[in-house]
Amino acid sequence: MTPANTGGCATRAGLLDAFARYLDLQRGLSAHTVRAYLGDLAELLTFLGVGEGDGEPVGPALGSLDLPDLRAWLATMSADGAARATLARRAAACRTFSNWAYRNGLLGADVAARLRSPRADARLPSVLTPAQAAALLDAAADAVAAAGTTADDGTDADVAGALALRDRAVLEVLYATGVRVSELCALNLGDVDAARRTMRVLGKGNKERTVPYGGPAAAALEDWAQARPVLAAPDAGAALFVGARGRRIGPRAVREIVHRTAARAGVPDLGPHGLRHSAATHVLSGGADLRSVQELLGHSSLATTQRYTHVSAERLRAVYAQAFPRA
Repeated sequence: MTPANTGGCATRAGLLDAFARYLDLQRGLSAHTVRAYLGDLAELLTFLGVGEGDGEPVGPALGSLDLPDLRAWLATMSADGAARATLARRAAACRTFSNWAYRNGLLGADVAARLRSPRADARLPSVLTPAQAAALLDAAADAVAAAGTTADDGTDADVAGALALRDRAVLEVLYATGVRVSELCALNLGDVDAARRTMRVLGKGNKERTVPYGGPAAAALEDWAQARPVLAAPDAGAALFVGARGRRIGPRAVREIVHRTAARAGVPDLGPHGLRHSAATHVLSGGADLRSVQELLGHSSLATTQRYTHVSAERLRAVYAQAFPRA
C-alpha cells in the first residue's frame, strides 16, 4: 500500500519527531514510554531497510509495510533472545504507530491491528520482606544521625545532613506510597497534604490519583522540608525533592539512593520499582483488597495488580481458614 501523503514525515527524523509529538501531547505517555516507543520504531525502520541517517526517506518502507513484516521483525528479536516483556512492548509500539500512521495517511491500512503480543513473562519481581524493608529505612535514619558532623565527600555538615534527610524522605515515600520513580521525581511541594497525610500523584497517561502515607513518612517529609532550602537552587521551582545540584531530582539519583542504602543495610539489592512491589506486597498481605492496591499503585487494569503483588501462603491459609465454612 502507498502512503497517501508523508508530508513532514517523509524522512526518518521527521517521522520520529511527529510520532514523538503524538505520544507526548495527545497520548500523554510518560517520557520513559515515549523513549522506548521511539527506539522501537527506529529499530523497525532499520529492519525495513531505511538508512540510519536523519534524512533517509521512509516512504518506500511504509508503502510496502504489512503484517508479515511486523511478525518477522518480532520473530527475529525473539530468536536473538529478547525477553517476552520486551517483545510485548514492541508489539504494542507497532500497534500504536500503525494506528497513528493510518489515521494520518502515512499507511494505506492499519497493518498492525491484528498483531498479537507475546504472552508476558509471569515471573514475579523480587521484593523485600517486612523486616528487610524496616532495616532499609533504619539504615536511612542512621545515615541522618551520622551525617550531622562529617561528610564523606568533603561537603560541609549542613549539606551532608540535608542530603541524608532527603534520602530518608525519598525512601520513606517510595515505600509508604508505592509510587513509581518517575512519579516521585515529578512531585511538587503543593502535592503534599500534610494535614491529611496524602499526596496528589500524576501517573501514566496523566491520570491523577491521591495516595495516603503514614507517620514515619510524614516525619521524614517534615524534616526534609526544614532542610530543603540548604540544597534547593533558585531554579528548583516547586520540586519536592531536589538533587545535589539543587534542581529537581532525577530517576538516576533516586535509583542510586535506593541501591546505596540497600548495600548499607545489608538487604538484597533492588531498585525503586522493587521497593514499589515490596510496598504493594506488604499492603496486600496485611489484608488490603486488590482493588485498593490497584488504586494505590495507579494500575489501569486489575490484572496488572494481580501479577505484580504476592500473597504469602501463610496469609492465604489464614484467609481461607477464616472465610470458608468447611476449612
